[in-house]
Order: sequence, then structure tokens, then C-alpha cells
Amino acid sequence: MRFDVLTLFPDMMRAVLEESILGRAAEKGILEFSYTNIRDYAQNKHKKVDDYAYGGGTGLVMAPQPIVSAHESIPKRGRSLTVYLSPQGKVLSQQLAKELAAYDQLILLCGHYEGVDERAIEEVVDLEVSIGDYVLTGGEIPAMALIDCVARMVDGVLPNSDAYSNDSHYNGLLEYPQYTRPPEFRGKAVPEILLSGHHANIQKWQRKQSLYRTWKKRPDMLRRADLEEADKAYLALYKGKKRNRGGFLDG
Repeated sequence: MRFDVLTLFPDMMRAVLEESILGRAAEKGILEFSYTNIRDYAQNKHKKVDDYAYGGGTGLVMAPQPIVSAHESIPKRGRSLTVYLSPQGKVLSQQLAKELAAYDQLILLCGHYEGVDERAIEEVVDLEVSIGDYVLTGGEIPAMALIDCVARMVDGVLPNSDAYSNDSHYNGLLEYPQYTRPPEFRGKAVPEILLSGHHANIQKWQRKQSLYRTWKKRPDMLRRADLEEADKAYLALYKGKKRNRGGFLDG
């Protein structure tokens, strides 16, 4: 999968995307990253990419010409989608990330200042995406978040689909608690069932814990979750019991 980033700060993107898991995936050819500096396509003497807004107001607006020219310079591959990172966009969710992972190429436009001239958005943007109901100084951090969220579902980036399919939100629930060595830390022990080696019982325990955590932390998610009758029975039990000393329900 290819990610093309339209940005004024390509080095900022490289510093994050070419490290760790994503960097290794790029080295193997599973992912491909390209950074296009919008300023390089400005057709004025001083390579200026912004100007004052018509109608007044504070701050500057990114001009349409450098953005559109930069976008047109990018080779399009297969199923390609251009995304503008904007606080006015559709909020990024795991479901949206799944849909975006089906594309061959995502072209990400990172705005700055007071935003982007509307004509550039109309000309090149297919979808606006927000990472939350707040405003940042630019689109680079949201672009990194989107890329990381999407790229980890591309085949070969993680060891297998189990590495992400049990994550919080992937199936509409929060993830169950995780433990590692040592088996006891400051008087707190790993739940015995996780040491039992009985995989079927462990999976049942994990499902119950996911349901319980979602009910306690994000009950709004349960209204949208696809629950089986057994899940509903577990939740009814949870609501009538107190948490045990270890912080989780028995069984």
C-alpha cells in the first residue's frame, strides 16, 4: 500500500513513519511512503503558499494553486483516494480505517494556518477526516495517526490478523486486559486462567473481560456492538455483581 503525503513539513513525517514497525514494513516493500512538499509547486518568486483570507479574519489561508499542482504531480495507483485531514471531517474510527485499508493508495493533504482554500478541496479531495473534535496547528500529526491506524491492517505489516483483530474497537468492544512476566508483581498476580494453558477457557475469559471493560468504560459502544445472547447474559450478570479483589469479575 502506498501513502503519499502533501505537506509543508516532509521531514516531520519521515521522522515518524520511517521508524519502528512501519519503517520495517517499508524496508520490506509492504508499505511505500512518499512526501511531496507543497512549497516546491508554488509558482511565485518567493515560493509563497498562503495569503490573507477574503472577508477578513486573522491568520492566513493556504492557496489553491500549489496544492492542486502538487497533487497533480503524484502518480495515481489502482484504487486511489485523496484525504484532507480536517477538524470538519468524518471522525476517524476503526471501521473507517478498515475501509481505507482496502485502497491501493491514500493521498493525504495536510493543511496549515487557517486552513485550505475551498477551491483546492473541491478540486482534489475525495474525503475529509478528523481525528477528534479539537484543532491542531497542522495536518501532519492527524496524517501520522491515520497512516498508523490504517497501515497496521495491511497484510504483512504485523505478524498476522490476530495482532490487530482483538484490539479495542476492531470488533466493537474494548480489548481484554493483558499481562506478561513476572507472574506476580507487588502482590498482584496474573489471573490463574491465563496460566492454565486451556485455550478455550482463556478465550471465554477474554471475551467476558472485553464485555465488562466496555460496559464500565465505554457503555455507549455496547449500543452499536453485535452481541450474542451469551454476551447479553454475561452483561446482565456483570451488572449484578461487584468486582473482586483483583479488579475483575470471577470467571
